[in-house]
Amino acid sequence: MNEKRLSILFAGGGTGGHLYPALAIADEIRSQKPDAAITFVGTRGKIEEQNVPARGYTFAPIWISGFARGVSAGTVLFPLKLLVALWQSYRILRKVKPSVVVGTGGYVSGPPLLMAWLLGVPTMIQEQNSYPGLTTRLLASRVQEVHLTFERSARYLPSKENIRISGNPTRAVIGRPGRHEGAHYFGIDHGRTTLLVAGGSQGATSINDAMIGLLLPLVTEGVQIVWGTGDADYGRAESAVRELGPGFLELVSIHRYIDRMEYAYAVADLAVTRAGATTLAELTRAGIPSVLIPYPYAAADHQTENTKALVEGGASVLCRNDELDRRLPVILNELLKDPERRKLMSENASRLSSPRATEKLAAAVLRMAEA
Repeated sequence: MNEKRLSILFAGGGTGGHLYPALAIADEIRSQKPDAAITFVGTRGKIEEQNVPARGYTFAPIWISGFARGVSAGTVLFPLKLLVALWQSYRILRKVKPSVVVGTGGYVSGPPLLMAWLLGVPTMIQEQNSYPGLTTRLLASRVQEVHLTFERSARYLPSKENIRISGNPTRAVIGRPGRHEGAHYFGIDHGRTTLLVAGGSQGATSINDAMIGLLLPLVTEGVQIVWGTGDADYGRAESAVRELGPGFLELVSIHRYIDRMEYAYAVADLAVTRAGATTLAELTRAGIPSVLIPYPYAAADHQTENTKALVEGGASVLCRNDELDRRLPVILNELLKDPERRKLMSENASRLSSPRATEKLAAAVLRMAEA
C-alpha cells in the first residue's frame, strides 16, 4: 500500500485528550513535510468532526462507539458497529493508502489500527494515560511501536520490546501567546488575577456545581474567571453568572467550549481542571499552577495516577472529587492570595514539561512512514 506521496492516517478522538495529541503530531509533520497527505479517522458528533477540518486536515468518519457495560441498546449494537467500522476502515485505508497508521487512543482508534495490522500497514500507538486504555492494551503486541507518556505504564502491557517512552505531545502554540493577547481574546483585564476553570472538552458537572457556589465570593475579591463549562452545564452556569449583576458580569468569561486554550493558558494565574494526561501536558508546557480534580470514574483511577508527578513535584494541588465542596474553597483562597507560591508552582510545572515530545513522536512517525 505504498505511494510516492507521503500519506499518514491518524485514528483517535471522542475527547480532546485523544484528539489533541494527534493534532500536535500532525502539525509538526506538516511543518516538516508540507506536501504530506494527512487524514484523520473519527466519529460524527464528537470533537474531531469540527476540529479536524478546521485545522485543514481530511476527516473520514466511521460508525463506532465505546462498549457499554450491562444490557443496553449500545451493548446490542456494538458487534454490528464494530463490523461496520472495520469495513469502513478497510475502505478508508484502500483509498488513502497510508504509509503508517497512528492510533492515539479511544474506541475510534481500534478498527483502523486492527485493519491496518491485517493489511500489513505499519502501525503505531501513542498512549497518554498512566493506565493504558483498552485499545492500547488489546493491540499493543500487534503494532510496531507503542509510545508511552509514563514509564510506569509499561507494566500493564504484554510486550516490552516495542515500547518507547516519549512523553505526551502538545501543540507548539501552547505557551506562545502573551498575557495581553490572552486577555484581548477573552475581552478581560490583563491586570487582574485570573482563574481558569476547565473540566475538559465535555465539561465536568461536579466542578461546575462547585464553581457556581464560588462565583460570588471569587468575583467579590476581584478575581477574574475564564470558564469552560461543556455543553450540558452551560445554561445553568450562564444563569448563575447573570445573577451576579452588572457590577461583576465583566469578571467572568464563560464558554461552552474553549477552542483556543493557548489564550486561556496565556492569561491564567491558576487553573482548576480534571487530570487528563493531555491537560497535564499542556499545563506543564505553559507553566500553569493548578488544582487537579481527577475524574473519579476513570478506568483504574488513572487520572489520580496522572497527577502524582505534578503534585509531588510541587506544581499542583490535588483535590478529590468528593472533597470539592469542603476543600476547593480553602485551596483557592490560599493560592489566589499567595502569588509567590503560585510563581514557585509555575516554575515547578515548567520543569516537569516534555516540550520535545511532539518532535520525538513526529520523527518516529516519519521514520516508520519512510522506511
